Amino acid sequence: MDQRYRALLDWLETSLQATPDAVTPVAGDASFRRYFRVTLGNETHIAMDAPPEKEGSDAFLALARHWHRYGLHVPAVLETDLAQGFLLLEDLGDDLYLHRLSDEPTADILYGDALEALIHIQPRSSPPEYAQPDYDAELLEREMQLFPDWLLEKKLALTLSNQEQAMLQTTFRTLIESALAQPRVTVHRDYHSRNLLITESNSPGIIDFQDAVNGPITYDPVSLLKDCYIRWPDEAIERWLEQFREESARAGLHHADSATFTQWFELMGLQRHLKAAGIFARLDVRDGKPGYLADIPRVLDYMVTAAYRQPALTHFAGWLEERVIPAMMKELEATA
Repeated sequence: MDQRYRALLDWLETSLQATPDAVTPVAGDASFRRYFRVTLGNETHIAMDAPPEKEGSDAFLALARHWHRYGLHVPAVLETDLAQGFLLLEDLGDDLYLHRLSDEPTADILYGDALEALIHIQPRSSPPEYAQPDYDAELLEREMQLFPDWLLEKKLALTLSNQEQAMLQTTFRTLIESALAQPRVTVHRDYHSRNLLITESNSPGIIDFQDAVNGPITYDPVSLLKDCYIRWPDEAIERWLEQFREESARAGLHHADSATFTQWFELMGLQRHLKAAGIFARLDVRDGKPGYLADIPRVLDYMVTAAYRQPALTHFAGWLEERVIPAMMKELEATA
């Protein structure tokens, strides 16, 4: 039994004024946080263990309370100990969107609910006690740099020529310019099928929102509709995106026409997927979590498709197809 788990059990007994009947691990996110389902009689709660030196909880706490006041179904905060990094939260269950997205009619309903919730998230200002960071050029570029640093160099052992490095930097600049040109809203930043839950009332349940920022309006829609963990036909994505564009325009969040919004969406997806591919590689190389490697080919395929739709990025798309994807598939075959 590790020291933090023992401390968590002691804290739970004090907070609940009783010894839990069971404390069992539940699937966590790609971070140093851990989650446990706490059973006491007929009730269950979620305990979050976030080591303060690695994962601060202030943002999570402020956003949870703030969004809860606006009627969003985030976990209610029951008890806190920020010094130790422990929180006791409402249990939203484990019925993930990912497990229910079996066909397009079901997805129509679930994505309709998720996009409606997103329109309630986007106009929210920062909580009074916490200023959401800006998704600025520095952060956008730092995220994309994860792709060459962790996937290309550390995972695939590719040495980039000066020409390849220049191509990447030109691509990054194009994506940054597009992101910064979009209307600014509150961005969840990880709004996808593993962070949305089907609940008995006020679905979806929304988790893993502690990294929220002020950023581009299409970032969360692209996280949802071009999900790293499941892929839909282009026609379905286009239909859902247009639904969101129309509803968000009616909410006063932007004035973009369909062509402009789609262009924003495509370029934003490239930025996000560059980041995701780098993070998935880093989780394997640095953190010993290889479970996300199998999702990288899907992410790369999204990138190729989107890049070929942009005349300025066709060279980048071809390079991905010819240089990066074969190296990735060879790596996966070698570790199978």
